[in-house]
Amino acid sequence: MDISGKKSILIIRLSSLGDILLTTPLLRSVKKRYPDIKIDFVLKEQYKELLQFNPHISRIYEYKTDKVEKKALFKTLKENKYDLIVDLQNNFRSFKLRRAANAPAVKFNKKTLSKFLLVKFKYNRLRNAGPIPKRYAKTLGNFQLDNGGLEFFLPGSTKSMLGDFNKYIGFAPGSRHFTKMWPKQYYADLGNQLMSKGYLVVLFGGKSDIQICYELSVKIPGSINLCNEDQIFDTATDMKKCRAIVCNDSGLMHIACSLNIPMLTFFGSTVKEFGFMPYNCKSLVMENAGLNCRPCTHIGRETCPKNHFRCMMELTPKSAFDKLNTILRAQ
Repeated sequence: MDISGKKSILIIRLSSLGDILLTTPLLRSVKKRYPDIKIDFVLKEQYKELLQFNPHISRIYEYKTDKVEKKALFKTLKENKYDLIVDLQNNFRSFKLRRAANAPAVKFNKKTLSKFLLVKFKYNRLRNAGPIPKRYAKTLGNFQLDNGGLEFFLPGSTKSMLGDFNKYIGFAPGSRHFTKMWPKQYYADLGNQLMSKGYLVVLFGGKSDIQICYELSVKIPGSINLCNEDQIFDTATDMKKCRAIVCNDSGLMHIACSLNIPMLTFFGSTVKEFGFMPYNCKSLVMENAGLNCRPCTHIGRETCPKNHFRCMMELTPKSAFDKLNTILRAQ
């Protein structure tokens, strides 16, 4: 798909946090090559802040469940007469948006069959698939991304809750799925080891992480619990004060990556072939690559199907401490 000569394009990626941030290299690269092109974006209303200050976007549309508001959105999209729709969601909701906009469209290849074969039969057709930002770019044919990473732009008015201490280490211990979470006790053990070395652990998370962050704040005496009600600007501003972030495969991993904060991240039930590893940022990934039961899912599970959870249990706090020291010494 040649987008030279296009005056306006609409990008659809409704959710979720990480998936939307992974579109930002494409937004930037398109705008670099075609500075006069108008890029509009549709996403779910709860994710608007992720792109609110992105300079490459002309207008953000919030997708809402209310029927009246949805009908109004469909009408507006049709009236805009886009030259091209780039559907990076590729599901039933995005189909209805494409149909309403009534413009030429291209769709993201989700490689559903290849993911199924890898999970169920360990038959790997994704070795050369590349990271998700590059897969998004392939939606436009041979379009090449620049060499930059993810982007997340903050309002200048946001102030950090943290002081000028230069040895903060951020922990983002949450994730939507159990099998993507490094064990809570391991976070506690690593946190206490870091505290004994003069570092100060800061806990980050959103609504769904309130309980685990509270429990870790108790298990790591002296730590700072900044878990909040999904105030992503506040979280990102405080993260920027940290020397490094320790996290799971989660949305906050991509936030840290977009801010170019060095990170140590754990991958359990999922693997790099799915494309969601930290993209073009300073990171070390810990995973148990020798297990023949990985991956057991492409999104995460609520329990380990083998009842041993070795993909995470064998990533010990000691090995994590050693890896994290590698990151810190490189600064």
